[in-house]
Amino acid sequence: MVETIRTEASATALWQELVRDAEGRAARSLGEELESYLVFTLMRHQTHAALAGRVMALEWLESQLAQGRRREQGLRDVGDGCLLIAGLYPERAERKVSLSYFQDLGRDAYLKLGADARHGLAELFRQLGKAFAELVRVLFEVRRLAAEAAPLDPGLAHAWCESGGRIVPERAQEMFPGAIVLPAAGGRPS
Repeated sequence: MVETIRTEASATALWQELVRDAEGRAARSLGEELESYLVFTLMRHQTHAALAGRVMALEWLESQLAQGRRREQGLRDVGDGCLLIAGLYPERAERKVSLSYFQDLGRDAYLKLGADARHGLAELFRQLGKAFAELVRVLFEVRRLAAEAAPLDPGLAHAWCESGGRIVPERAQEMFPGAIVLPAAGGRPS
């Protein structure tokens, strides 16, 4: 198989193409606003190697105690960090807490930002909160596209499918082609 070398002029165009390819593989369409936010989040965090070492619950609590711009930035950082960990580094997440922990915390951070009537981007953050699981699914595919040599552990795909009922385990193979669906505790394989 011949690989295409991506040669667009800007980093933004490269990230946007990668996200669009991932949307196609995930059979999702995020829409222009969510897609753009995801592209710029990836660009903003591409050099943050310590992302998985952060304690998101503490950052979330600190942002709750903060006011104004500091609160908004804290909640956004928590939402963005949880999104990237859940979508790009799920094996790191599973070492300490469940994947659903990051999904729930990140979604909640975005929804809290969206609930702030004074915030100019309130509707965008409400959309991010509502579409959090879809964004994670697209990031799974970004990871696959960016690093085919480091495939996603099928057990993590199953864990994602069980987290909060976002995707039922019976649909795991549809959502993650080639995944091996492990039986749930006391259950049988799908």
